[in-house]
Amino acid sequence: VQLQASGGGLVQAGGSLRLSCAASGRTFSSGAMGWFRQAPGKEREFVAIIIWSSGGTYYADSVKGRFTISRDNAKNTMYLQMNNLKPEDTAVYYCAGRSGYYYATAPENYSYWGQGTLVTVSS
Repeated sequence: VQLQASGGGLVQAGGSLRLSCAASGRTFSSGAMGWFRQAPGKEREFVAIIIWSSGGTYYADSVKGRFTISRDNAKNTMYLQMNNLKPEDTAVYYCAGRSGYYYATAPENYSYWGQGTLVTVSS
């Protein structure tokens, strides 16, 4: 199983980016996929999760109303649309996948991880 994250970059505060995570080797139709992020010197933290079959979503309070997680079944790809970005959103963003339908927010609940993509928001 491979998860390939892409779409990171440098953006000014208030700007937008869209991250993608392409899955190969399996689908997560009986599970969920999520986004996490890790800033320098900090723990990896939950950002958002989507239940693949239902499209149900759940967000961290820090990104609610600004970020939108979605998926494309045909492409087996997950997205994270990030709007109104803030300097505190600067981090390496990781996509992850797991079996099971519940809203897991702890990194240890995920079995599959992408390599990460860097998002830098300048003030």
